[in-house]
Amino acid sequence: MSSGNGYPDLTTFKALSFDVYGTLIDWETGILSTLRRLTTQLPPEHPLNTEPPTEAMCRLDAIEQDLQRTHPTLPYNELLAESLSKFAAELGLPLPDSVAEPFGNSPGTWRPFEDTVPALQKLARRYKLIILSNVDNVNIRATVTKQLAPVEFAAIYTAQDAGAYKPAREIFEYLFGHARRDLGIDKDRGDLLHVACSLYADHVPAKELGLRSVWISRGSDGNGRGGINGEYGELKDKTAFEWRFDTLGDFADEVERQFAAKQS
Repeated sequence: MSSGNGYPDLTTFKALSFDVYGTLIDWETGILSTLRRLTTQLPPEHPLNTEPPTEAMCRLDAIEQDLQRTHPTLPYNELLAESLSKFAAELGLPLPDSVAEPFGNSPGTWRPFEDTVPALQKLARRYKLIILSNVDNVNIRATVTKQLAPVEFAAIYTAQDAGAYKPAREIFEYLFGHARRDLGIDKDRGDLLHVACSLYADHVPAKELGLRSVWISRGSDGNGRGGINGEYGELKDKTAFEWRFDTLGDFADEVERQFAAKQS
């Protein structure tokens, strides 16, 4: 069923599950200040010494993804610090513990996108809100209580809880099982819609697992290029999201439009 402007119906779902860092929280800006402390030490001609340091961020992200695959039970704050240490070692740069350890605990201090909290407040009037995040419990608590307040979430599930990082199917199965038991939300009954920016971590496994999804394509151009969330051209055959919005605010506005149309 399509809405009046071509979007499929959004009014039938009972809950939304959210990726957090990249979708709700501006994690790239959060990482940049620490990353620049390393890349600016490189020679001017070094390919990773750019502004903004996009290639350096991609390399750090690749190291992080590798650690997530090989150490799925390592808490994210430790994994993030280890990723930065490996990145610095690759470049032959010194990295004092006074930089690496605080970096691991920095996600809880990263700021939300400007539209995030108002959009979540709108969406909370229509759905139960669930977090599914590749993070540790300490950082997510800081994010929820300090950065996303006063929004209330019905449930918060993390990689630390599941013992696996997205895109592993185990963390999504953890979501499905707990949402059913904790909240009465059944993915197989069509209750759940997943909302995320990352194609690789969220939308590829969503297609594999039959989870309907919304792509919040922050920072991407018309072909899905931009940021480090995976280019749409490379992954389009592996994804099946049914909605695409530039921001969470745009998504929330479409939800409100559809509910209003149904009531008129």
